[in-house]
Amino acid sequence: MKSLLEAYLDIETTGLSAFSGAITVVGIYLCDNSDARFIQLVGRDITRYSLLETLEGVDTIYTYNGRRFDLPFINVQLGINLEELFNHRDLMYDCWRYNLRGGFKAVERQLGIPRELVEVDGRMAVRLWWRYVDSFDLEALDTLLAYNREDVVNLKELKERLL
Repeated sequence: MKSLLEAYLDIETTGLSAFSGAITVVGIYLCDNSDARFIQLVGRDITRYSLLETLEGVDTIYTYNGRRFDLPFINVQLGINLEELFNHRDLMYDCWRYNLRGGFKAVERQLGIPRELVEVDGRMAVRLWWRYVDSFDLEALDTLLAYNREDVVNLKELKERLL
């Protein structure tokens, strides 16, 4: 029997509003019992087709605050309601059941989940994107992608500790 594919998903954006902002990075960590692949869609590569193709074979998507941010943003920007197409588990609500409050970084600290880019947050992620777009600053893009990767990979670690 083929194991079910899990996807850990996190997006970076140019702001908090799906109506006035844009998705800059979609990070997806695809995992099953025997394999794991990390994929990032960046800038113009973020399309309805590329996201659905990347998620092909996925049973469950895991996010942190995805029900209120990532998935609605994707729905507005790309016209895809991921909650209708996949099982979705927002790990933020599992954290609340264990009285783990605050944003994802605060929960990571409470659980001792390590992070290399401790100085980068969502606000800085926006600035990194614009440094890349405005000045073709590849170092800024590399930092943004590394930050997104840590977010996504740490979602799996969070799920394993909680569930």
